[in-house]
Amino acid sequence: MSVPLKVLLLEDSPTDSELTLHELRWAGFKPEWERVDTEADYLAQLHPDLDLILADYTLPQFDALRALELLRSRNLDIPFIVVTGTVSEEVVVECMKHGAADYLLKDRLVRLGAAVSQALQAKQMRDHKRQTEAEKTRLIASLQESEQRFRALIENATDIILIVDENGVSQYVSPSVERILGYSPARVIGKSAVKFVHPEDITLVNQTFERAMENPSVSHRLPEYHVRHTNGSWCVFEAVTTNLLHDPAVAGIVVNCHNITHAKLAEEQLRYHAFYDSLCGLPNRKLFLDRLASRIERGKEHPESLFAVLFLDLDRFQMVKYSMGHLVGDQLLIATAGKLSSCLSASDTLARMGRDEFAILLDDIHDVGDAIRIAQQIHRKLGEPFKLNGREVFTTTSIGIALSKTDIKTLTSETPGSSSASSFSSLNAHYCILSADDDQPQDLLRAADTAMYYAKVQGRAGYAVFDPVMHTRAVDRLQLETDLRRAIATHEFQLYYQPIVSLSTGKISGFEALVRWFHPTRGMVSPSEFIPVAEDTGLIVPIGALVLQEACRQLRVWQLKYPDFTDDLTISVNLSSVQFRQSGLIEQIDEILQETGLDPSFLKLEITESTIMENADSAKALLEQLKARNILLCIDDFGTGYSSLSYLHRWPIDTLKIDRSFVNGIGIEAHSREIIWTIVTLAGNLGMEVVAEGVETEQQLTQLRLLKRECHYGQGYLFSRPVDSEAAVKLFASELRW
Repeated sequence: MSVPLKVLLLEDSPTDSELTLHELRWAGFKPEWERVDTEADYLAQLHPDLDLILADYTLPQFDALRALELLRSRNLDIPFIVVTGTVSEEVVVECMKHGAADYLLKDRLVRLGAAVSQALQAKQMRDHKRQTEAEKTRLIASLQESEQRFRALIENATDIILIVDENGVSQYVSPSVERILGYSPARVIGKSAVKFVHPEDITLVNQTFERAMENPSVSHRLPEYHVRHTNGSWCVFEAVTTNLLHDPAVAGIVVNCHNITHAKLAEEQLRYHAFYDSLCGLPNRKLFLDRLASRIERGKEHPESLFAVLFLDLDRFQMVKYSMGHLVGDQLLIATAGKLSSCLSASDTLARMGRDEFAILLDDIHDVGDAIRIAQQIHRKLGEPFKLNGREVFTTTSIGIALSKTDIKTLTSETPGSSSASSFSSLNAHYCILSADDDQPQDLLRAADTAMYYAKVQGRAGYAVFDPVMHTRAVDRLQLETDLRRAIATHEFQLYYQPIVSLSTGKISGFEALVRWFHPTRGMVSPSEFIPVAEDTGLIVPIGALVLQEACRQLRVWQLKYPDFTDDLTISVNLSSVQFRQSGLIEQIDEILQETGLDPSFLKLEITESTIMENADSAKALLEQLKARNILLCIDDFGTGYSSLSYLHRWPIDTLKIDRSFVNGIGIEAHSREIIWTIVTLAGNLGMEVVAEGVETEQQLTQLRLLKRECHYGQGYLFSRPVDSEAAVKLFASELRW
């Protein structure tokens, strides 16, 4: 049976209101509700008959704190729960201080029913307590008239009622002591009132009794103190004492003891969640920044004392989580936290900053070498396999280091395993150390984060020490990302086409479509500059879609306009690893082919070996779907990836493209020729064609044509640089032969 509930919703989103009401109904309530989003409407609807107020923290004209203030100004006791999208720990604590019963996030409404039930129950307890307090006040006032009334009150009270004589000995205790603390009244009566009080609180209790003795008939509040339960735990109480020694009906100090243990536990839990990560049990970003701020202030008093911040990001954590599941991902984070802790001293602070990011405050170091030694130790520790769910999992981390202050001489100081900064270069790290000294902890943390990014760019499992130049580059990168977003919207990209030539006939057999960015002020931006940024930000997905669309459209235009030259011409388009993993890729390709009218057999998709090997099983399924549409498939940069020879026969691949690094060495390095011959032989045995990329000289072309097995195609500057569509037409229409 549904429980009737009169609810006032402070919410400016009807959709969010419906979700909240749905969750209430699901929890067994039958809400009768009104929704308001202005202060005036809120005041108009605020009345004592309300059972509950559910409020978004931020509204167009006011917020939940203002709503709580107005509620308190009207002296109304209505349970008030904050239900909001995002909120900081400080705001949560502030709301609770102003009287909010609870708070929830909108994306975690599953706890709404329990929170409402708890708030309503707490309201009932407050009502009951007020009623009990009123009753106690009336009965205490009439103690002289009826001792029996007094006993009826205290013996049925929900708090513990004590009567203590002038010597502090308990003369009476209410039966509730057994329910709350486990002691029978007989065990307490005749004993000192402080017998069961925590030793650290005895002085406070005695001082309160002394004040009560000095001021008869005046109530004195006894703040938090601890009393031992029979099970050995400590319960938290607050009390009010009243001296009635002059009253023969009582003849003692009346102590009303209220148990606030559960409230304190809830407060501690709230504080814990505000400052600690629930998964790993580590300090969170808020607590880390607080400790860092304290360390910065301490450093001002002792400028000779150095400290460092390390920012860590687990390499390829997302791949572990997606391939092995979120549970294993969480286990990996917990295990990582344990290994990181083992590398630190008790004075250091390890915090989880979010997802797969950690930060370390090295409290006291002598020079940069100490921080580097810790980074190296972390790399060795994380290099050991993790055993999770019966499986071995490997991960590495990229580490950024920011120092409180740095003497440039540190670069040449002795460190373990190296004699100078120049020898550090062999340790996969970046060294150009300048001061990262700042009064703001956020700035020092950002410096370490920036250095971590540079370590990750240089290669996984590396570390870098912050250089202010890094910040400048990070700002430039952010500007580049902004410009990229604009470029997509304003169509600043253009396709260039590089011919792929048959080595047996010398004729052009196809083109590779290559994207070029013409910036309105910078001119041509190198792909090596903007493609990595596009991949990191995910912007490669819309850019890739534009490239695929335009490449297919252009080839179809050529086919219709120059049928004599394009009857077997193919167009090759690169798929980045980000595109390859995106959902809906197959549907996107189908739509583009349908819109452009291009036969799928003329489209060749180039995918790097490492991209396919990141998740070979799912990649195989995707490749088979593409092959079922007669789309040609090519492995790009073959020979530089994961040594995927054992997988190659399982994939429906048409072409292998030999990486230019091997072609550059042919005729110069014997092993390059052998590698190329091996790839060509392997492709021939598997029925695949081969394209040699990076052909730049006549000697390289001759060497490729002299191979024992046929290398079918070549691509490179010897034939042509990438050209625009008009120049490409001139190339194939002239029927050039090489």
